[in-house]
Amino acid sequence: MQSHELLREIIRDGNAKQLAADTNLSLSMIYKWAEPPSDESGSGSANPLDRVEQLVRSTGDARPVQWICERAGGFFIRNPKTTHAHPDYLIPATNEILQEFADMLAVIAESASDNHINKTEAKAIRGRWEELKSVTETFVQCCENGNFAPLKEPGALGLGRK
Repeated sequence: MQSHELLREIIRDGNAKQLAADTNLSLSMIYKWAEPPSDESGSGSANPLDRVEQLVRSTGDARPVQWICERAGGFFIRNPKTTHAHPDYLIPATNEILQEFADMLAVIAESASDNHINKTEAKAIRGRWEELKSVTETFVQCCENGNFAPLKEPGALGLGRK
């Protein structure tokens, strides 16, 4: 789906006037976002989705996407590379995920040892949780795709960034 198509659906299902007011933009600009860009024989304008994509592509930094995902109550997981290989690394990868989970539990146990978790400790727990989710998602996608090549490389699951 193209960004303007998604925005067209969002505008159709929502309230374009409210969106214009909330973003301090004209109603015509909001509707232009829902049109194909001018380089695709449309009269649309570069929309926020396209601009975020350009930012990530230009910088090679996915943190803006992670930030948006966090603001929306979720998280961003990068898809693994898709080359095919024999699953020789399945058991070690499984063990690494279990170790990552154990490390997260250790951070939780240490933080909660005084029956109080402060903001710094909460941030450390969140960091370990985000890393565990990312590592596990990479592993699950490898399983779903029958593609275990990403598990062959050292640190392929992103471990060791503690």
